This record gives sequence, C-alpha cells and structure tokens, in this order.
Amino acid sequence: MTQFDSRIREIVAHAYAHAPAIRTLLDKAGITPDMIQGAADLAKIPVLRKDELVEIHQQNPPFGGFLTIDPATLPRIYISPGPIYDPQPPPEDPEAALAPFKYVGFTRGDRVLNTFMYHLTPAGLLLDEALIACGATVVPTGPGNTDLQIMMIMSLQINGFVGQPSYLMTILDKMESMGISAAQNPLKKALFSAEPYTTAQRQRFESDYGMRTTSAYGTADLGFMGYTVENVAGFKLVNTLYMQVVDPTTGEDVKPGATGEIVVTTFNKAYPLLRFGTGDLGALSPHLLEGSQHLLGLFGRSGEAIKVRGMFLHPNQLKMAAMAFPQIQRLQAVITRPANADVVTLRLEMADGATDEALGENLKALAQNAVRLRIDTVEFLPSGTIGENERTIVDGRDWK
Repeated sequence: MTQFDSRIREIVAHAYAHAPAIRTLLDKAGITPDMIQGAADLAKIPVLRKDELVEIHQQNPPFGGFLTIDPATLPRIYISPGPIYDPQPPPEDPEAALAPFKYVGFTRGDRVLNTFMYHLTPAGLLLDEALIACGATVVPTGPGNTDLQIMMIMSLQINGFVGQPSYLMTILDKMESMGISAAQNPLKKALFSAEPYTTAQRQRFESDYGMRTTSAYGTADLGFMGYTVENVAGFKLVNTLYMQVVDPTTGEDVKPGATGEIVVTTFNKAYPLLRFGTGDLGALSPHLLEGSQHLLGLFGRSGEAIKVRGMFLHPNQLKMAAMAFPQIQRLQAVITRPANADVVTLRLEMADGATDEALGENLKALAQNAVRLRIDTVEFLPSGTIGENERTIVDGRDWK
C-alpha cells in the first residue's frame, strides 16, 4: 500500500462515473473501477498517448469527453497542437500548485518579470496567477524586446524573473555589455521552465548573481509536475498527481531508478487524465523526497516530438504543413543551439531536385501558422539526401 492508493481509487471511480472518455477507455480494456485499488493496479489501464488523445478530442469536440464539470464554469480555454482545446478547470489543490513559487520565495513586495507568452498557451497566465496568489506584483512582458525588459528591470527594480533560462542568459549578457554589473542587478529570484536548466546556467545565476532559482517541469496537458530543489538531482513532484515510469512498449512499470517513459495520473476531478503518456523519458527514485515522489531526471524523449523554444514540435505538424506543396519529396527539421537560442533549420528534398526560394518562404509562413514556431532557415537538398528511416525532427542541441 502507498500513500497515494486512496486518492487513486477515488479518481478512477470519479472519472469512470463522470468522464465518458475515461469510461470508454476502461470499458475497452475490460477494466472496472473496483479493479483499481491503488498504485499497483494502475498498470492494468492502457497508457493514453498524445496522438490518441488528439483523436478522441477530434471525435468528441470540444473537450473529448474528459471534462466532468459545466463548461460554463471554466475561466479559460487554451489550444495545444492537435489541435486540442485544453480546459483550465479550477485547481484541485491551489496550495500545491504554488509549491515551486513558494520554494523560490516569491512573496508580497516582489516585482516579477513574466517572460512567458500570454496567448494560446497556458504558461504566461498560469504563472501570472500563481505569482499574484503568492502576493507578488507581475510585470507581464512576454518574450522578446530585450532592451525594453532591461529598462523595466532597472527602472522598476524588478527582483524576480520567470521564463526560460536561456532568455535570462540573454538578458544578463546584454546588461553586462551595457555596464550593469551583478552588484547593480536587482534580480534575485527566478523560476524557469520549458527547457533544460544547465549546470553552467545555475552557476551563473546562483553563484555570480546570488539568485535563488528553481526549474519547473510541466506540460500543457498536465501543468507543473515538479521542481528542482537545492542539492538534489532531479525534481520534487507536486502532490496533485501520481507518476509512473514505464517501459514504452509494454506500459509496465520499470524498476526504481531505471529509465522509461513518464506516465502521469492526475487527481484533478474536473479534467482527469489516467495513465497519460508524456513521451518524456525519466527515472523515479524508490524513496520519497519530503513526502513527495522524486523524479531523478529527464533523459530525452521516447517519441519524435521535441520541445523547441518552449513549444512542442510534432512531426505530424510539419508533414501536414508540407502537404500543401506536392513538390516536396521529404522534409526534416534540425534543431541546433549555437548560443542561448534554438535555431530551426528545415531541410527539404524536392521531387524534381529543383530549389524554389518562394516555396521556402511560403512553407516558413505556413509552418509558423500551423506550428506557432519560427523556421529560421530552409535548405534545399538533392533527392536521396534524407534517408527513409531518419527522424523527421533531429535534436542537435548540447545542453552542457
């Protein structure tokens, strides 16, 4: 028995009774709620993959049959690739959702720069709400406009930052080039997400600038799942979910400490997800960390989808965008990171081997609309350059 067993029993019974999509999934698997008495029984439930979630939502719009509350009570609805319309239900445990923010120490009197996007994706507004709930004052800038962000940091003596660590690196580089030293810089607290937080970045922020920092792990479907704490590898998980690490092929739990796919069951009764496969690879500690599950680290992806500039890029998104151009024989996206920003290069094989600059620009625009991601460069390649078994998305970034 585990401390999560009663909550798992309760959410499975509730979801079966009130979420038609969950009831259909369990019925197909021959599972009744009474067969799930705790964490050890969750393996009986098939893993729900992102592609399958997309299909379910398309077959039963707009929320796929997962929403268990009156849609009129939803404060917001977001859209994620698929498309999936993600409802934002009230949090099941508001205090648990604030754990990463309270760890950093965001509180009344802090002024915090929020550089996450505020439109379409949930990050900007969800962090905004959490910061306000902690008592902080938010400066909602979103990404970009670095010179303006620096002016606000100095003029308003902003002491907090939330966003991607690479963007804070860019800000600090610019400030240093302007002659603003670490001693003059008011930033003292930071919460990061959407990309890996490297040892070199932590050294700079915490040692050189004296900041208190954390990196939060989350997805658009699940919200924040965990956050880093001082002198501990990996992530302390929040208590609004139960995490398993499974064999990507069989769905069976792997041994504690072994690498497998991260699969999550949420405890939010308004929009329950049971055994949702994130596609991320990780490993769980056999021991709790201060009463919470402990994810030892993230070790890549089990599928082809890659997070770029904080957004997931899925192979099917690129392929669908390319369908508008029948002269494209094969395509591949290569993600590199020569400095503090991701660079996306789209490699195209043309059916007739000819280059077409207008096609490149048109595909850039179509991809940005479909994927919400800027394509930096388009390369035209001779036929046969991209192998049939090569990945559609190649991650060439080095996160050291």
